[in-house]
Amino acid sequence: MESPNRYSTPLPADRAVDDPDEVARRVFAQWAADNPDQVSRCHLALVAADRSADMPAVMGWDADAPLALLCSLLRSWEDRFGARVLAAVGSTVHVSVAHPPRTGEQALHIALEHVLTTADNVIKDPPTPCPDYAASLIDNNLWSFWWD
Repeated sequence: MESPNRYSTPLPADRAVDDPDEVARRVFAQWAADNPDQVSRCHLALVAADRSADMPAVMGWDADAPLALLCSLLRSWEDRFGARVLAAVGSTVHVSVAHPPRTGEQALHIALEHVLTTADNVIKDPPTPCPDYAASLIDNNLWSFWWD
């Protein structure tokens, strides 16, 4: 059965887990193909950070996000889910996720963590935590957060 999420990358039968960096490359390629307008507004930057989770803070990303809390969450997601920061475009950050939640229970827990980002797309559109938002995280290799 095909996954309803365009950014889902099912695990290959011969591999127990996907490499987070390989998933990041695949998800970024799909995101870039789907969003040429955002890509055209991007600037390539090399960021001297040991972990992708530290990139927003190191580059001085200026959004209404709680930067210290967001980077802490990103570090946790990097360790637990193989998350990688892909892009920061305006007030939006896109994150690839090598090992997304596979069940509703896991997704609901992670949705509650997403609330901590205070991202407008999580807490306002629609108000969360909600089952629909949590369900959208199942097998989803791309998490995006934006602040208006």
